[in-house]
Amino acid sequence: MSELAAPFPDASGPMRALGRVTLPDPKATAALAERIGAVVGAGDVLLLSGGLGSGKTHFARALIQSRQAKVGAAEEVPSPSFTLVQTYQAGELEIWHADLYRLGGPDEALELGLDEAFQTALCLIEWPDVLAGHWPEGAVRLTFAMDAEREGVREIALYAEPGADLANRLLPLMAAA
Repeated sequence: MSELAAPFPDASGPMRALGRVTLPDPKATAALAERIGAVVGAGDVLLLSGGLGSGKTHFARALIQSRQAKVGAAEEVPSPSFTLVQTYQAGELEIWHADLYRLGGPDEALELGLDEAFQTALCLIEWPDVLAGHWPEGAVRLTFAMDAEREGVREIALYAEPGADLANRLLPLMAAA
């Protein structure tokens, strides 16, 4: 898990490592996503970081599908790698799932309408480094890392501004995982 042992790359900014959890398998990752899905809503932004295959999309899919299931809805949740943004409805809640990997910088990302979505929707943003410096206040960064020695095991670290409301809602869920 050496990827998470080092301080967050933007340690000079306001975000700090506030918690981390080791999850034994993808099922546990999905269960955490479902618990988090129950406490997030419009205006909440989760920045999902980590290498290819680290579990970001799996986490986002589980969260989106759990929110939809609560209102009797169900739909496929593909990776937004090629479409850049996928939007979903879970009752009155609009959910944006974005993958910024192929974008060149913050201007391209903001052209997608993310700045408005940050205010009105639940936003799950993969590869958020493209937006560095343009993250909304109160956003939480979840950094995913795979354990090279144990198949399926992931560590998720939570970074946020100390005292941020969203972080305060998520930390107890991570501690209980």
